[in-house]
Amino acid sequence: MRWHQGLLVGVVALTLSACAGGQVRGADRSPQPAADTTAPTSQTTESAQTAPANDKTFVYAPNLDVVTDWDPATSYSNEIIAMANIYESLTRYNAQTQKAEPKLATEWTASADGKEWTFKLREGVTFHTGKPLTAEVAKQAIERTIKLNGGAAYIWAPVKTIAAPDPLTLTFSLKYAAPLDLVASSGYASYIYDPDGVSPDGDKDGGSGPYTIDQWAKGKETELTLKAYDGYWGGWKPEQYRKVAFRVTEQVNTAWQLLQSGEVSFVPRLNPQLFQQAAGTQGVQTSSTPSFQNLLLLFNTEKLDPEVRQALQHAIDYDGLVAALKGAGVKASGLVPPGLLGHTPGKEPVYDMAKAHELLQQRGFGVDGTELELSLTYAQGDDDQKLLVTLLTSALKKVNVTVKAKPMQWSAQWDQGKKGGQDIFVMYWYPDYADAYSWFYNMFRTEKETSFNLSYLQDKEIDKLIAGLPALTAVDQVKAHESYADLQRRILDEQAAAAVPYVQTYQRALGADVKGYVDNPAYPNVVFFHDVTSP
Repeated sequence: MRWHQGLLVGVVALTLSACAGGQVRGADRSPQPAADTTAPTSQTTESAQTAPANDKTFVYAPNLDVVTDWDPATSYSNEIIAMANIYESLTRYNAQTQKAEPKLATEWTASADGKEWTFKLREGVTFHTGKPLTAEVAKQAIERTIKLNGGAAYIWAPVKTIAAPDPLTLTFSLKYAAPLDLVASSGYASYIYDPDGVSPDGDKDGGSGPYTIDQWAKGKETELTLKAYDGYWGGWKPEQYRKVAFRVTEQVNTAWQLLQSGEVSFVPRLNPQLFQQAAGTQGVQTSSTPSFQNLLLLFNTEKLDPEVRQALQHAIDYDGLVAALKGAGVKASGLVPPGLLGHTPGKEPVYDMAKAHELLQQRGFGVDGTELELSLTYAQGDDDQKLLVTLLTSALKKVNVTVKAKPMQWSAQWDQGKKGGQDIFVMYWYPDYADAYSWFYNMFRTEKETSFNLSYLQDKEIDKLIAGLPALTAVDQVKAHESYADLQRRILDEQAAAAVPYVQTYQRALGADVKGYVDNPAYPNVVFFHDVTSP
């Protein structure tokens, strides 16, 4: 569940320094050179130079801890909401055009066979360390990410070699065809950074984004604050927020009260009742956007028999849950959300308690059999997950199954999951870039050491099909779609390794004075603060 208000989502190699716990880190920033004058967005007008800067702080209210890993190479969790503003990639995915658009790269070309890519880098960009962006530094950053092989580094698996033929040209030779412009827009592992600026405890960063670390206080309510990087290539206008704070607020009711009082600017998720209330509340605005993020229940395939796992699939009241969400989610059809290659209509799950009881009886459980006790973990402070757990617990109780559910902070839940410590693991998932591959590679591929395969599934045929997805997607999307459908049949129907109740609809609430906010489902829960303003 990396973030998922309970994601994504953690990382393959979690490298938080123990000595950083509870300390407040203030970052020392180097002098910044002038902004790029070759692009309109980087120019600063005379009025912008002389007008007073916006002194307001944009306060984001997540319900979980903000940072689990400060390394931009291996980061793979909640910190996306901050990292996406500290670091930048070669491209960024535009959800409206459904294409990658320029960021640190201004243009790119690909060979006809999709195996050779050339990116032209933006001039005048500096890292927060003061070092200028060059093709050689970008090459070093990507190569370091590949070498560390943590988090979402797998996105670079197609890369054979990287070259820097001149200071602003970066070339890639691939082992097989891949959409590298989309890969380079990933919310994880695609960051271009100064390798000398990486710090495991947040006392500095080597990013090139509009914001840099101000203070980090692990475990505190206001866990992280960011400040404007004056040398940002995109420039600054007076109405833009130059200060950002992340105020961890576990309870949604508390977050809602803080928003109404003006103490926070943005609440990433309200329950359906509060969202309806927010729509008619003065001083508050709402945002509702379809997402690529779905909720999953991962069943422990090492502990639970197939019949029990199938029974659990049938014991979820999918329609009742979606109805109770009141617009905050739509019923899922398979693992892949609508809008992505691999989405398979007609795979909507069915609530059938008679079938669930029949399957349990086959294993000696059920009303006339032995009581079955199951442990379940889910995200603390997530009302939607709590609703699911309440419905499931009540339904299973009727067939002599007791669910011992425990709400947890993500870091603790994930640590327990990596040790195989629960029967049912509830979490959200979303793609690393706008492609369905992430669900299968991360969650259902055999792992030597558990990271996100929290159903602990091991199936060589499934592994083989997953390995063939990227190249197939690049050369034959019809066959790629067929492969995705086959994988979902194997994972959901045959193995019963998971259940997928719904795909989220992002329902945000923010202060009425925040202007220009646009939700981008490719970067879940991220506010690109440089894009929003306040009068």
